[in-house]
Amino acid sequence: MTDRLAGSLGIPLPWLDRAGRLSWLKLAVFAGCIAPALYLAAAYRLDALGAKPITALIHATGEWAVRFLLFSLAISPLRRIAEWPKVLVVRRMLGITVMAYAVAHLTLYAVDQNLILTKIVSEIALRLYLTIGFVALIGLIALGLTSTDAAIRNLGSNWNRLHRLVYTIAVLALVHYFLQSKIDVSDPVFSAGLFLLLMGWRVMRRFKWPERPWSLLLLAVVAGLATAALEAAWYGLASGVPASLVLAANLDFSGPIRPAWWVLAVGLVLPATALVRGKTARTVGQSSGGRPASPARRPAPKEAVPEPLSPQA
Repeated sequence: MTDRLAGSLGIPLPWLDRAGRLSWLKLAVFAGCIAPALYLAAAYRLDALGAKPITALIHATGEWAVRFLLFSLAISPLRRIAEWPKVLVVRRMLGITVMAYAVAHLTLYAVDQNLILTKIVSEIALRLYLTIGFVALIGLIALGLTSTDAAIRNLGSNWNRLHRLVYTIAVLALVHYFLQSKIDVSDPVFSAGLFLLLMGWRVMRRFKWPERPWSLLLLAVVAGLATAALEAAWYGLASGVPASLVLAANLDFSGPIRPAWWVLAVGLVLPATALVRGKTARTVGQSSGGRPASPARRPAPKEAVPEPLSPQA
């Protein structure tokens, strides 16, 4: 009933594919996209966000915007390494979700400033981390508004150039995340480490390096080491803590696990996925009586659109 009503009004339902059929993948991702918002709304309603609920909501919506941005950047590696082309259908949904949480982030900040426009504008103009975050938000809105099929047709080749700005926007968002975190930057470091991992995979693709388990394992190790170095550099520059102490903390497991190890753990999913994929391909080839093709050399299906805020391929 709801599907027919939305269709008659011309409203696209996020859980339907292009043929109007239910997509369980899109439905699951849609549920995951709105779950944090529902949780935060319930927590606010139940007065479970502490003494400053609006501040808690500001931080939470910003953090989820960064997380969903990283999820969107992970679509291409997942599709390539796992040979799962259907995952492309959720990329636009993730991109719109990033924009929605970022807009909510700014809106809540405006509410915290009592909706006084002059104060909001002056704060954004005078505080560097707010300026950086605002520029990132404008970029996300631009990408979100041009993520429609009509925009792709109208912009032509310029559409791809515009949507490649997502990488610059991600850097700005992470810098904003670091600057507003002030003392404890464990979460921003972890997010930055994941970004380095995802961009490292793109560097491999750019230079046509083999995407085999051993090379993806090396990528995971390098991303983990880069994360540790980034954390040490940040604390050294921001608070004067010797880099040697921060690096040594990564080898002390009596306390919280440092972000570098979590990045390594996530990175290990890539070679594990490639290894499973290779074994599956060999098993299928042997069962069919033919010689299995090397999964690392098999040409991948060409993507219709390359960027995270793009529509379904």
